Amino acid sequence: MKDIEMTALFEKGLATRKQVLGEEYVNQRLAKADEFTADLQQLVTEYCWGTVWQRDGLSLKSRSMINLAMITALNRPHELKIHVRGAINNGLSKVEIREVLMQTAIYCGVPAAIDSFRVAQSVFAEMDQEASEK
Repeated sequence: MKDIEMTALFEKGLATRKQVLGEEYVNQRLAKADEFTADLQQLVTEYCWGTVWQRDGLSLKSRSMINLAMITALNRPHELKIHVRGAINNGLSKVEIREVLMQTAIYCGVPAAIDSFRVAQSVFAEMDQEASEK
């Protein structure tokens, strides 16, 4: 990690980020931080994961459901892939993920939902493969 200040808020956010997205993924992102991206990693870890994801009022599971819907609406497949895994880590079932994506088809558009179904399906296949290799 280049030029990332290990503040208390960063440490708090880092723990949640690893819990949701997985330690391996987060460590890879941080290891790739350079002079250009270090500030973004600091911001995301402190304010997204250390502040907003820590707030009372919504469970991690609920936050994951909301994220899947918003990321579908924004058509961000790379982030969706990461957050499908996070949703599984936060206790969502494949059925619940499917239903969130079905809801997005109506309110965000069918093309966005179709892309999100494809991404989710590929994540499920990757996770099944990883589980069978253990």
